[in-house]
Amino acid sequence: MASDEIVWQIINQQFCSFKLKTEKEQNFCRNEYNVTGFCNRQSCPLANSRYATVRQHPTKDTLYLYMKTIERAHLPSKMWEKIKLSNNYTKALEQLDERLIYWPKFLIHKCKQRLTRLTQVQIRMRRIAAEEERLGEKLVPKLAPKIKNREQARERKAEAAAKLERTIERELVERLRQGAYGDQPMNVSETIWKKVLNAMEREGQGERDEDMDEGVESDDEERESEDGEGAVEYVSDIDESDEDLDELEDWLESDDDEVEEEEAEVDSEDEKEASKKRKRGKVTKMNSKRAKKVAGEKEKLTLTNELAW
Repeated sequence: MASDEIVWQIINQQFCSFKLKTEKEQNFCRNEYNVTGFCNRQSCPLANSRYATVRQHPTKDTLYLYMKTIERAHLPSKMWEKIKLSNNYTKALEQLDERLIYWPKFLIHKCKQRLTRLTQVQIRMRRIAAEEERLGEKLVPKLAPKIKNREQARERKAEAAAKLERTIERELVERLRQGAYGDQPMNVSETIWKKVLNAMEREGQGERDEDMDEGVESDDEERESEDGEGAVEYVSDIDESDEDLDELEDWLESDDDEVEEEEAEVDSEDEKEASKKRKRGKVTKMNSKRAKKVAGEKEKLTLTNELAW
């Protein structure tokens, strides 16, 4: 078995998967058995063969005391001794004093601090649950200052926009009542106009013309009776026939234009292909001429060499 000092040298100087380095001098430990959360020689659960901590059950409110001794170092499955603590805070402190009577004072003090903090967290959680049950809704946790300020700014802007809309609507209604836009303005929505008319009727400033309403209804009834079954109507077909002829001529002209455009496109494509072929022919001719020149020069060189010999 490696000694505690060797383990700590490796963890401190080389590498540890639980170490969380910060820009400041203090480093943190992510090991779930660490009693303080700091990465130092006294608090390291890996570099101390005699160690103790207090942990909470993952799903329940019960607290447990975990103790590690050097006698169980050769049994990894039984390395930690788990002792259930009482729900009563004073009794739990007494249990810690009994179990850790001959242990270092540092571990006893830190275990008591951890027990106190976990008990406070449980009390606060119970209080929040009782408050949620009383109100019938879930309490929203406190937001970060940055998010809180941003939300408050959005609320202020929304309130200002709503006030502006209400003031504009109030001003429009007042102008409509004063008759600034005439009897029936065209640029005002129908809902605002109806609101103004209804308000004027309620206040007694205006009255509904029932005769006009009856006249509108009678006109609608007359139109319906005229358009009913058995109605005779005389219609001329001259205007309709002229319109049909004009539409037919326009349609034929558009077809002719489309045909001409298609023919022009086909001609342009043919011209492009022909120009490409001409370019290719020129290139091949040029290449053949260059090849003949090179061959002639090679023959001259060979003849001159033979004569020189």
